[in-house]
Amino acid sequence: MSPHVLAYLRLLRLPTVFTALADIFLGYLLKHSALISDDGSNPLPSFLMLCLASAGLYLSGMVFNDYFDRLIDAQERPDRPIPAGVISPASAFRLALALMLIGLVAARCVGVPSLLVAVGLSALVLGYDGGLKNTPLGPLVMGSCRVGNVLLGASAVASVGNVFQSPQLPIALGLGTYIVGVTLFARQEATVSRRGALLGAAVVINLGVVALAMFVNKSTVVPPEHRLPALGILAMILFTLDRRLAVAITQPTPAVVQVAIKVLLLSLVVLDATLVYAFNGNTEMAMATVALLIPAVGLSRLIAMT
Repeated sequence: MSPHVLAYLRLLRLPTVFTALADIFLGYLLKHSALISDDGSNPLPSFLMLCLASAGLYLSGMVFNDYFDRLIDAQERPDRPIPAGVISPASAFRLALALMLIGLVAARCVGVPSLLVAVGLSALVLGYDGGLKNTPLGPLVMGSCRVGNVLLGASAVASVGNVFQSPQLPIALGLGTYIVGVTLFARQEATVSRRGALLGAAVVINLGVVALAMFVNKSTVVPPEHRLPALGILAMILFTLDRRLAVAITQPTPAVVQVAIKVLLLSLVVLDATLVYAFNGNTEMAMATVALLIPAVGLSRLIAMT
C-alpha cells in the first residue's frame, strides 16, 4: 500500500466506519424483518443507500475533525496526515465536503424522511467538528450524532414521524448515552487523563448499556425466548468493558486510554448485533451485523481508530 493511500485511510479513520454501518443494520432491521423480502418488495436497495449515506456522513466527520483540529494536532499529534504535510488542508476540506454530499444524495435516494434525518445529522457533525467539540456540549452533540445515525437506519419509512417511534428512538437514546460516555472518556486521550474524569465517563457508559438492558427487559416487542440471551450478552459486554475501563482509570496514560477507547468503539458493533437479535429475532442478520467486526478489527491493526 502506498504511503499516500495509507495517509488518506488514516485521515478517514476507516476502521470506525463499520461501527456506523452497524447502526444502520440495527435501525433498518428494527423497521424491517429482513433485507430480502418474499412478498414482492425489495428492501435491499434502500438499505444499501442508507449504508452509503451513513458512511459518507461519518467519514466526512472524521475528515472535518482533522481539518478543524489541524493546528492543535500540529502540537499534540504531529504525525497525523494534515500536520505532517502528507495531505493539504484544502484537499482534506474538499474530500470532507464531497463525502457529506454523497451521504446527503444517498439519503435522498431513499426518501424525504431519510434526507431530513441526514441533514440534521450533517448539522450535528459540522457543529461538533467546527467548534462544539471542546465545549461542555461536545459529548452531547457527539452522542446526538449516534442517535441520528441509528434513526437514519430506521428512516426508510413513509413519514418523518414514523422515524421517531419505539423501539428505535429509546434504543438510539441508549446508544447515544453510551457514546456521550465514550466521548468524555476520550477527551484527554492525547495526554495523561484525569482519573476522576475517566471515572465519571465510565459511569455514563454504564448508564447507556444499563438503559438498553432495561428496555430489552421491559419491551413487549422482544420475544420472550430472546430476552434472557440478549440480557446475558449485554451483561457480558458490560463486564468486559468495565474491566478495560478499570485498567485505564488506574493507568491513565495515552496508550492505555486509547486501547480502551478502541475497545469501546468496537463494542458498539456487538451492542448493535445483540439488539438486532433481541428485537428483530433474525439470528442471521445479527450474525451479519457482528461480522462487521472482522474488517474493523483487521483495519485497526494498520490504521488508528482515534
